[in-house]
Amino acid sequence: MDQSCTVYQTVRYLTKKWTLLIVLELYKGENYTLRFSELKESIPGITSKLLSERLKELEEENIVNRRVDSRSFPVRTEYSLTVSGIEIIGIISDIKKWALKWKIENVACGDQDCRECVL
Repeated sequence: MDQSCTVYQTVRYLTKKWTLLIVLELYKGENYTLRFSELKESIPGITSKLLSERLKELEEENIVNRRVDSRSFPVRTEYSLTVSGIEIIGIISDIKKWALKWKIENVACGDQDCRECVL
């Protein structure tokens, strides 16, 4: 596959470990927004270093916005999905539907909206 291919370029950053899970967790946040610590807590197994790295990459791709509030101590950093990031949820939803149909038996998951998921 040619590296200039749109699919190749998109898959290169979207399929990095944790990336889609970060997007999904932000989708669950109020106004699609979470603080760094909330994201870290909601994704078991991810290290702070890797979460920070992925968030920077997502920010560079205009999938995530970063907002720093330095009026308080400690400084509060929030991440939110951009319009582009919100549109990726449709892709995640399609992956979920495909997996439930063909690959994974998950009665608890069913067809429920990922935004409401507490699993």
